[in-house]
Amino acid sequence: MDVIHGCENIPADLKDVFVTIGNFDGIHPGHRHIFQKMGQEALPEGRKTVVISFEPHPKMVLHPERRPFYLISTAEEKINLLREVGIDVFLIIPFSLAYSKTTAREFVEETLWKKLHIRKIIIGHDYTFGRDRKGSEAFLAAEGKRLGFTVEAMNAFCVGDEIVSSTKIREAILRGDVRFTATLLGRPYNLSGQVVAGDRRGQELGFPTANITVNKELLPPRGVYAVRCTLEGQSLDGVMNIGVNPTFAGGKLSIEVHILDFNQNIYGKNLDVMLIERLRDEVRFDSPEQLIAQIKMDIAQARALLFR
Repeated sequence: MDVIHGCENIPADLKDVFVTIGNFDGIHPGHRHIFQKMGQEALPEGRKTVVISFEPHPKMVLHPERRPFYLISTAEEKINLLREVGIDVFLIIPFSLAYSKTTAREFVEETLWKKLHIRKIIIGHDYTFGRDRKGSEAFLAAEGKRLGFTVEAMNAFCVGDEIVSSTKIREAILRGDVRFTATLLGRPYNLSGQVVAGDRRGQELGFPTANITVNKELLPPRGVYAVRCTLEGQSLDGVMNIGVNPTFAGGKLSIEVHILDFNQNIYGKNLDVMLIERLRDEVRFDSPEQLIAQIKMDIAQARALLFR
């Protein structure tokens, strides 16, 4: 997959393509359904598929007061997920206050038509773009008739009785319902980061932990979770704690993973952690002995969940 940053870098020979446009945060099953549809139509014609998105997310620019604005996937994760689904080109358009003044017609004429000479555009059922969000399905249909491309808006995508959306996924993560998150997202939500030195409290208690510095603001509530980890291609099971270590009056939020049946020095390495099930809230214990007893129960519960 080719990744293009900015419309000025679109190669001259990238023409007559099939495109979709959106924020695509999380690359959930609804997004994948659009990509699959686009590929199925483009392939028989020998055309390339192009996904167009914006960085940073427009809401982060237009509404900076709404902080934090949680993103499900990092830019790097989004690229890797698009590559996995077989997209040919990912066009990332830098978004700014100045760019936000671009009208829907200007975007269609300058980018979709002059730069890409699109054959067809496929959008989500509720997607709009351009200044004042005038770029609706009806607007695109009229522009397509005028310029010579076709338009299709996909129906809402459901998993069971649930309409899948990035907003619903964020809400599920924020309330700690990681099992429901995985249902909507099509995979467990993940946190990745470098393993760094901590206060070695877990080692002292007999349960060494990997402390990770994550690059996401979207965190589930404080508590204990059963997780699956990937370390240099190796799949490992574990128990993760997100919290402030109240038993020891910690105060600083940390993310610590006790990897089951594992005892290696992994400082400086990257650990990818997939959240499988929430086990309990964070609790302050009256003594280290009570905490140790609870950790043993957490590990037993995690084993039962992860090994079944």
